[in-house]
Amino acid sequence: MTCFVLSHNLQVQSEDLPALSAAELAAGLQAHGDWISTVEPLAHPHWLVKLEAEGSADELADALVRTWRSFRKACGHAEDHNLLALGGRKDTAGAPGSPLQEGSWGVDVVETIDGPAFLQAINWEGLKEGRPADGVFERSA
Repeated sequence: MTCFVLSHNLQVQSEDLPALSAAELAAGLQAHGDWISTVEPLAHPHWLVKLEAEGSADELADALVRTWRSFRKACGHAEDHNLLALGGRKDTAGAPGSPLQEGSWGVDVVETIDGPAFLQAINWEGLKEGRPADGVFERSA
């Protein structure tokens, strides 16, 4: 079982692409992601949703961006933006009380107008340095 702990980084300021609460996001992902075994909203300042599913992190990352797009489309939200899922496996013990614990994946889902500019602004290439190749992923839709 693979565990993703999701945050949402909404970079687009538009009424056509509203922010999502943890409960809305959990319900929407569950409704549109038949691949998800369990999903729960979180009461945490950064992490919004914890989900578990069978499959590799790469398979789940692909499914996550497809499911997120499907959920947004079903809600009638804007689709003219980049969607990124940036994931990193937690290879050390998590902080007490944090939903992100060792072995789980922290995944930042970013909705932005310009994906490449966002990645450059956060120095994504630098952030990946020193991490095992199988310990990070980047997906876009």
